[in-house]
Amino acid sequence: MTSKPKKLQTSGEPNRGRTLKIKSKRFIGSPIRKTKNGERENNVIGSPIQKAQAGEKENNAGNPIRKAKAGQRDNYLMPGNSRQRPQISLPSPVAKNPEDNDLIYGRHPVLSALENQRELNRIWVTTRLRYDPRFHNLLLQAKEHGTVIDEVEPKRLDQITEGANHQGIAAQIAPYSYLELPDLITKAKSVVNDPVIVVAEGITDPHNLGAIIRTAEAIGAQGLVIPQRRAVGITSTVVKVAAGALENFAVARVINLSRALEELKEAGFWIYGTAATASEPLHTVRFSGPVVLVIGSEGEGLSLLTQRACDVLVSIPLQGKTPSLNASVAAGMALYEVYRQRSLNTLYLNKLQKPL
Repeated sequence: MTSKPKKLQTSGEPNRGRTLKIKSKRFIGSPIRKTKNGERENNVIGSPIQKAQAGEKENNAGNPIRKAKAGQRDNYLMPGNSRQRPQISLPSPVAKNPEDNDLIYGRHPVLSALENQRELNRIWVTTRLRYDPRFHNLLLQAKEHGTVIDEVEPKRLDQITEGANHQGIAAQIAPYSYLELPDLITKAKSVVNDPVIVVAEGITDPHNLGAIIRTAEAIGAQGLVIPQRRAVGITSTVVKVAAGALENFAVARVINLSRALEELKEAGFWIYGTAATASEPLHTVRFSGPVVLVIGSEGEGLSLLTQRACDVLVSIPLQGKTPSLNASVAAGMALYEVYRQRSLNTLYLNKLQKPL
């Protein structure tokens, strides 16, 4: 037998993989080749190619290229990898107080604010309304006091008021300045001998609060007391619905409503609370002296703690099937009854019969 000569591998010849011959196809099994930088690249059949060059990592699964320091391994999000990237939590934006730098719009609310020299930061007005005789001089006076006057198109006002009925003018007002309760009591007693103050508990709808303010000021009440918590404050919607009544109507905001009612009692006021289940009908109660009329929310009415603080609980008799009234409607009916009784006790000289 003749033996085939064996080929000796020299040290200078590169390492080659073992040659396999399967069905007339030639494969190189697990070749190891040297790269230019002297690093090894492992190309295993069926596994993704990973390159680790100095300072760079490449992920062939579609992830973006990420930088890494030399000597650190990049952690790819492979199906079998339980490690996850750390999540960076950004600080949540601070919610703005809707009562700070609020917006009023409409001809009557802005006109009332201008006439009473309300502090206005900025006014947006159309060209047609700016030179209106009712607004022209007042806008010039406001400009002298530092108010910025912007002449804009109606479309710009639509954007500022978010599509509301602005009637061609809008204004940015400073936050409403509430009175302290002792100051409200002093101011009310300085106007009339027997003042009337409305207390609104738990009114969360700005439309209802604005309607109560408008009715109370129109009938002749001297002020309003609202709680600081779980109730709406003086917002642009309240100013809009009040239709200028806030320029001549004082509002106090208190932290503890029960303590405020006790303070009103010490000042000589009688506390009358409205409740649907009260035994005293409204028209049978005699309202005399300084009066405080307490109005509850639509859904829950007066709380038990507030009911205990009242001197008298009155109800509005209803003949229909509707079990209750809107808070602003109930306030209007109760206020009208108070002033109706007082008008009956007023002697009108022009109505006296002349002697024969």
